[in-house]
Amino acid sequence: MLGLIKPKSNKFEIECYGQGDSALEMQQIQQIMEWLFASLMNAGYFGRSHLIWDLGEQDWKQVALTGLLRDEPVFLYRCNDRPSLPPEHCCWRLMAEYPSLRIYQLEVLEQ
Repeated sequence: MLGLIKPKSNKFEIECYGQGDSALEMQQIQQIMEWLFASLMNAGYFGRSHLIWDLGEQDWKQVALTGLLRDEPVFLYRCNDRPSLPPEHCCWRLMAEYPSLRIYQLEVLEQ
């Protein structure tokens, strides 16, 4: 399995998943991406991160775990009422800094 994981990136990029199904306007997507880029830069992070455009009740566990294994931040934009379930022993932490309260970051729960 580890052979399938790409090496850690040293360039600034956000890999997106489910964006085409989100039904969001391109302008809205651009605003979200710009905010996330600025947040990552302000935190001093300049590698690869992952953004899931979530409709709820979807299985994003493989995407989320891949990001965790690479030690890369994983974010979720909630397009509907509730976010999909996180992987076991993880949670979606609401990023209250974003005005719409729809962006979450994946965190590992302390045991």
